[in-house]
Amino acid sequence: MKLKNIIAINLKYYRYQENLSQEKYYTKYGLSPKYLAAVERAEINFTVDFLENLAKTLKINVNDLITYNKNHIINKKRIDNK
Repeated sequence: MKLKNIIAINLKYYRYQENLSQEKYYTKYGLSPKYLAAVERAEINFTVDFLENLAKTLKINVNDLITYNKNHIINKKRIDNK
């Protein structure tokens, strides 16, 4: 599995923990929901600097974003209560 797919799984998982839509979750941290939605879908490549800044902003250890955990896979289409 590619690293960007693992990161996508973990981003979605941490967002799921807060029960928020992509827009609400990333806006809460002052980030671009559109860009991060593409990251969650593993559609784009990004730099290590971006990954480090993202982890810091979201208050998530960077190792937790890059480590595969099968328990982090979310199969729901919508995470928020909308």
